Amino acid sequence: MARENGTKLIAQNKKARHDYHIEATYEAGIVLTGTEVKALRAGRASLVDGFAQVTNGEVWLHNVHIPEYSQGTWTNHAPRRTRKLLLRKDEISKLIGKTKEGGLTLVPLSLYFKNGYAKIELALARGKKSYDKRQTIAERDAKRETARELGRRLKGRPSRSD
Repeated sequence: MARENGTKLIAQNKKARHDYHIEATYEAGIVLTGTEVKALRAGRASLVDGFAQVTNGEVWLHNVHIPEYSQGTWTNHAPRRTRKLLLRKDEISKLIGKTKEGGLTLVPLSLYFKNGYAKIELALARGKKSYDKRQTIAERDAKRETARELGRRLKGRPSRSD
């Protein structure tokens, strides 16, 4: 079978961008078993409670749910097992320093296939306070309203305030 080209998105963690300030992102490979790859190719995964942790110079992914493969047999995997992430040593050493700094955590943003290989986009993130979340929502609503108003004016329609 020929290797796939391009990227195919499997799962996204939209809530992460709402709950965290993203400081940096990293692309990492994942060590998977055969049934996990087949379940991912079926487009099934959840990153909602997932996080990554650096242990003994290796990065491990916790709480990411990849459901069991329906046609799998006794070789099926545990859905929430810990999975090793593949990063370069210099990236791992940066992550060790940043996460020990305090207040920073590693959060998965998206899971996808890139040129046939399963990849995960990790974010080095700092948690938001509730007032930060409200401010983000207010800014997004203001941008949406200005874009809507600009569209009205370009189409020659009267604005809502008129």
